[in-house]
Amino acid sequence: MSSDPGIFPIAPPIEPMLAKLADDLPAGAFLYEPKWDGFRAIVFRSGSEVFIQSRDLRPLDRYFPELHDAFLETLPDACVVDGEIVIATAHGLDFDLLQLRLHPAASRVAKLAKETPAAFVAFDLLAIGDRDLRAVPQVERRAQLERALGAMKPPIHVTPMTRDRAVAAEWLSRFEGAGLDGVIAKPDRGTYEPGKRAMIKVKHARTADCVVAGFRWHKNGKNERVGSLLLGLYDDKGALHHVGVTSSFTMATRKQLAAELAPLRDRALDNHPWREWAQAADAGLAGGGGNEVMTRMPGGQSRWSAGKDLSWEPLRIERVCEVKYDHMQGDRFRHAATFQRWRPDKAPKDCRYDQLEVTTPFELEKVFGAESRSR
Repeated sequence: MSSDPGIFPIAPPIEPMLAKLADDLPAGAFLYEPKWDGFRAIVFRSGSEVFIQSRDLRPLDRYFPELHDAFLETLPDACVVDGEIVIATAHGLDFDLLQLRLHPAASRVAKLAKETPAAFVAFDLLAIGDRDLRAVPQVERRAQLERALGAMKPPIHVTPMTRDRAVAAEWLSRFEGAGLDGVIAKPDRGTYEPGKRAMIKVKHARTADCVVAGFRWHKNGKNERVGSLLLGLYDDKGALHHVGVTSSFTMATRKQLAAELAPLRDRALDNHPWREWAQAADAGLAGGGGNEVMTRMPGGQSRWSAGKDLSWEPLRIERVCEVKYDHMQGDRFRHAATFQRWRPDKAPKDCRYDQLEVTTPFELEKVFGAESRSR
């Protein structure tokens, strides 16, 4: 970042405006946009200076050198743009590839920037020239965004927008296969409110029946309260994969779960499909650095776990629960799933990947005008 933040139309950092979750798309005077599953970024450009700010107010420039150069070359002088950094492939957006960019070695980042270049999808204009637009209604900021960035070429794009709720509902059903996260609804007279949940987001919601293969203790109640349940699904070869967790419980339920699951802890490792993972953790291998198997197991550390206690307790493979999830990231749930109910009528062996609803990827070039590259 420049040593003189005053050179930008608005001095960074700026807290991004946020969205609150809703079950249904609101009707009325709204602008609807796809919700991109990437890294939120506010881009400041003035003269020969560019600063890319993350959602948590940190600089992102060093991780996306190809975008830094593109912003400097193509963005209008003296502007501040809010948007999302994404990596598009022939199979949709790839969040895993984005995470790989957060690497301490500049040489590694440069290599990835060439192999899997990122794109930027702009969805709000906070300043242009000497004009601060944050107090301007959303509908006018959108018009200004289209005028300022409408002629941009890849890797910079302007997000689609519609006022038609029916079109937005169609997006919600069609975009999931491309890795998009849902739909955002913005009040058309709304101003830009940094740090406030002034928008509405509606996300994809699906359910799945999962094996409960273990659990973690709650941070404030070890040996007394369950923190989260470890979920598994079988592949077509009969292997049980760790697909995520569910942790949406009240404190009273957590204590009840500890008692309810206690009998399933007895001799749980004898024939447990994750026995080798548990043994590796006991041997101190769970933080195995670049070992992909170790970092993907239930107790495995990664750069994203930030030293958290990920130790887990195995359970005999007897229980099944139904959970609600938004979408998949590879073969795992992108976010923590929401517990719905126990399924005593369902056998663990029937909890397979093939139950998951699969949608056809929506061509990304139709979403924001870019050709997705096969990788």
